[in-house]
Amino acid sequence: MILGALRQTGRLFALAAEVGRAIFRRPFQFREFIEQFWFIASVTILPAALVSIPFGAVIALQVGSLTQQLGAQSFTGGASVLAVVQQASPLIVALLISGAGGSAICADLGSRAIREELDAMRVMGVSPVQRLVVPRVLAAMGVAVLLNGLVSVVGILGGYFFNVFLQDGTPGAYLSSFSALAQLPDLYISELKALVFGFIAGIVAAYRGLNPRGGPKGVGDAVNQSVVITFLLLFFVNMVMTGVYLQLVPPKGG
Repeated sequence: MILGALRQTGRLFALAAEVGRAIFRRPFQFREFIEQFWFIASVTILPAALVSIPFGAVIALQVGSLTQQLGAQSFTGGASVLAVVQQASPLIVALLISGAGGSAICADLGSRAIREELDAMRVMGVSPVQRLVVPRVLAAMGVAVLLNGLVSVVGILGGYFFNVFLQDGTPGAYLSSFSALAQLPDLYISELKALVFGFIAGIVAAYRGLNPRGGPKGVGDAVNQSVVITFLLLFFVNMVMTGVYLQLVPPKGG
């Protein structure tokens, strides 16, 4: 079992390296990239906006309650905005990209695999990775980066509304605490997380889709496995990136 897990991990990293090399090869499948980009965006924009509102509200309410107990209510805005931008927004985007776009990518590639379309492409000298996987991974990365900005804005607005109207906060204190605590690298790490998470979601979905087992049922199992594996990897990578960022970038005013 351990050797099997290590073998699967090695193949996953090998696919990631192959995709990284194939990105710079020609010809680039621009039409396939646009189609996949639009598809992933169309199935994730509305759910991301709707999910970010309660996330921002819950964070604002929880942080506001905690700062009230500590007598630091004026910092509610800055603390909740940092939590949304640095942590909640990239994770929301990654989970939606994996759950909606990644599952579709895995199902599409898996159905092609069991119909032996991928083998036919290899016989004709066409690389399935360059032709099918690279556009899908790049589309997932691009949508994740752009969607991260939308989720951050909607989450911040939701937190602002709940803090000002439900916790009797003042708009001036909310905005001033945000400018006092936040800094530009916070946005950079948020976008970098979204880019990395989109790459991970695309790679895992493509890997499970290229290697289904047992016909149509195997494709369904591969879709479920891709979502679960992506979730586990995302939380681990988020912990590592957050730890590295906090060590390299000192807090504002620190």
